[in-house]
Amino acid sequence: MKTYLSMLIGVGVLAASCQRYPDFAYPTYPAADVVDDYHGTPVADPWRGLEDPNSETTKAWVEAQNALTFPYLKSLPDRDALEARLTELWDYEKFGTPFRRGTSTFYSRNNGLQNQAVWYVQTGTGEPRVLIDPNTLSEDGTVALAMMSVSHDGGQVAYGISSGGSDWQQFRIRNVETGSDWPETLSHIKFSGASWAVDGSGFWYSRYPAPAEGEALTAANRNQKVYFHRLGTEQSEDVLVYERPDQPDWGFDANATEDGRWLLISVWQGTENKNRVYVKDLRSNGPVRPVLDAFDASYEYIMNEGNRFYFMTNNGAPNNRVIAVDVTRPDPAAWTTIIPEQPEVLTGISSIAGRFVATYLKDARSQVKLYAYEGTFEREVELPSIGSVGGFSGRKTDTDAFYAFSSFTYPTTIFRYDFATGTSTEYRKPQVRFNPDDYETRQVFYTSKDGTRIPMFITHKKGIALDGNNPTYLYGYGGFNISLTPSFSISNLVFMERGGVYAVPNLRGGGEYGKEWHEAGTKERKQNVFDDFIAAAEYLIAEGYTSADHLAIGGGSNGGLLVGAVMTQRPELFRVALPAVGVLDMLRYHTFTIGWAWKSDYGSSEDPEGFRYLMAYSPLHNVREGVRYPSTLITTGDHDDRVVPAHSYKFAAELQAKHAGPNPVLIRIETRAGHGAGKPTAMVIEEQADKWAFVFSEINR
Repeated sequence: MKTYLSMLIGVGVLAASCQRYPDFAYPTYPAADVVDDYHGTPVADPWRGLEDPNSETTKAWVEAQNALTFPYLKSLPDRDALEARLTELWDYEKFGTPFRRGTSTFYSRNNGLQNQAVWYVQTGTGEPRVLIDPNTLSEDGTVALAMMSVSHDGGQVAYGISSGGSDWQQFRIRNVETGSDWPETLSHIKFSGASWAVDGSGFWYSRYPAPAEGEALTAANRNQKVYFHRLGTEQSEDVLVYERPDQPDWGFDANATEDGRWLLISVWQGTENKNRVYVKDLRSNGPVRPVLDAFDASYEYIMNEGNRFYFMTNNGAPNNRVIAVDVTRPDPAAWTTIIPEQPEVLTGISSIAGRFVATYLKDARSQVKLYAYEGTFEREVELPSIGSVGGFSGRKTDTDAFYAFSSFTYPTTIFRYDFATGTSTEYRKPQVRFNPDDYETRQVFYTSKDGTRIPMFITHKKGIALDGNNPTYLYGYGGFNISLTPSFSISNLVFMERGGVYAVPNLRGGGEYGKEWHEAGTKERKQNVFDDFIAAAEYLIAEGYTSADHLAIGGGSNGGLLVGAVMTQRPELFRVALPAVGVLDMLRYHTFTIGWAWKSDYGSSEDPEGFRYLMAYSPLHNVREGVRYPSTLITTGDHDDRVVPAHSYKFAAELQAKHAGPNPVLIRIETRAGHGAGKPTAMVIEEQADKWAFVFSEINR
């Protein structure tokens, strides 16, 4: 147990602080005498035992941590009121973006507080009916629909089920007309979709070898293979289409072309924005052969016209361009540029209604432009306001398409776009019980440590005083070429209702400004991401939005790493830190599940230079004895098999052992939960209520 008396001198300060905080008796864990040698440098790892989720000692520690954390959070002022308000606002009808197959339209809908969204099918102009309801698959809502792929004629649907938040899926197949499932179940699937053959006889998918007993949530994922599953047969009869035992780190994404002529296999290795492209001629059942085989750039397939394939690529274009490649003679000298690189980043493109629909990012906000197949610009799609677009999927022969639009104060709304008239009409508009006119969003630009200009969105109630006293939540990510664009969140709305300021900087490492922006936040340049985030905090303080005593920071996964790094580098700058499902042990992250795939962004401690820069910022290894850290609520799930919970467990143990303040450093461990995807609504609301109660309690002390 750490007492405040052992940390500070001064009876007056002690008395005042004891009135403000309970005496946190943090659970202890038996420290192990483990020392690893990294290129001649010894590094202690006393919490190594917490990497084993099946050990009784780890289970007892988890139970003891939750026995401390959950009652404390439940006791905080306004915690129940926050949960009630979150529940009230969350209770509105939500729709996913529809798409068509054959004569049917498919879409998801949540009536408000359902734990999982329900999938519906509507044939022609008939009444919609339930196709798949994941809420019937478990009592607690922790079984989720993770993947769905409909056959070309709309008659069959392959769908993936995940349990407890795990990335592992089981595939099942449902007859759309009868609503009954075929008898077979496919297992050992992760990071894979299902691509149907044109005749509906089956589909291609990728799977891993079965993990060893007890290691499904921790063992490294390697040796993925492509299979074809024929409808109505057992998985043991699936046909192996492609494997590379000589390249165990390669992963495969197999998709049949819309005309049914080709199977295209995108080969990935890690999370680097590069891939290879192989094809198989399905008409002649030819071999799988390489087309783009250098791992020199990213190549995202769009469509084909016979042998002529169209790709979005960053080859020779950091902001991406569209090229045409004849797969029978793929020499780069024969490529044709269809849509040249633009000043804005091309983030996505599809082929609908005989044209390309291209989505761009301009300073982290969406633009949508239409181009003819030969590359001629036609027009820009008019959007409701500054925000983010998703959807725009369809077929060449479609005459319309659906898309989703949202912003910080604009709830996700589904629009139907008519290509003939060039007009958008509202298709599904949510009814959220708040007035968006009460809020405003500004985009500002600030300067990072090295002089780089960084954009940031700031949203809050209109008319706030810039007196430095506003509760502020600074949220970031900064990695893996992922862009943070304006999006709507009930949780953030509840925070802003209470006078909070929500700020989102577009850090380097993301994809907001293309390949160069991403690479500026990777490997030995990762410190740029942390500097960008720290500079955002300093900007908010300098401009009067908040102060260090009113500033909370948050982020999940790679964003959890961000929070862990900046709170250990600048603990005095933040009042509250909320690292969620974070990558926090940078020396061993690559040894678990899919962690090895992140080396393209992070580098590796296996390399002497990689060890040097990873050790410099690894949150676990930079917690210092005797430092008062921000009030911290670490969150994770015991079934997280993407960023294994050992990261959070070890960071919590280290922080609790060395933190020198009376303020809390707690870990909240959700059972039957994973990295975040598929988490049931009830569980999400409870977690958000705990988070905001913790933030407001600490900021208001």
